[in-house]
Amino acid sequence: MSIQTSEIELTVNDKKVKAYLADGSGPGILLLHAWWGLKPFFKQVCDRIAEQGFTVLAPDLRDGQIAKTIDEAKTLMEKSDSQLTGDTVFTAKDYLQTRVKGKLGVIGFSMGAAWSLIAAAYKPAEFGAVVLFYGNEGVDYGKITAKVMGHFCEVDEWEPTEFVDNTFAEFAKAGVDATRHNYPGTAHWFVEEDRPEYNPAAAQLAWSRTFEFLKAAL
Repeated sequence: MSIQTSEIELTVNDKKVKAYLADGSGPGILLLHAWWGLKPFFKQVCDRIAEQGFTVLAPDLRDGQIAKTIDEAKTLMEKSDSQLTGDTVFTAKDYLQTRVKGKLGVIGFSMGAAWSLIAAAYKPAEFGAVVLFYGNEGVDYGKITAKVMGHFCEVDEWEPTEFVDNTFAEFAKAGVDATRHNYPGTAHWFVEEDRPEYNPAAAQLAWSRTFEFLKAAL
């Protein structure tokens, strides 16, 4: 299907923040990138999701900066303003809600997955679906009312399995509809085509599961 794409500006605490919008004339999806910044891959993902019939907004949580290496990403993370990042996430959510009807979905990658859980826990009535790609965060799990799907590596040096186990145990305890998929033989960032960890077979499976999940939940 044909989609409309545009670069927009959000105003966050009197500061201009860029965001990428891919409009597929359907339910709203907030897409939160990994610590690299809003690199081209994440914009391509927005397009791909929009082609499935969604309206996707990806705010730039790194003020236009893009890291190409892990060391560069660590530096960006160290100097990032978590208050501004959080305010950007919620400002983007508010903007997206002016363009769509119904509950939103949120998809996060690594760092963005942590913010996805924060958003869904703080504004439970506004989210119907959460998709986590190899990321996690300690939140008040019982507040989340959205359906959750998580894609994780079997062994991940960046995301301890014990932490993920605990999160999904807490979801079960709280009655959250949460599904976890593990991908043997993969490494963190396995769906990102511009990373050496990219695993085409696992990525394709994760995306097919994600699209099916979003269409059912939203």
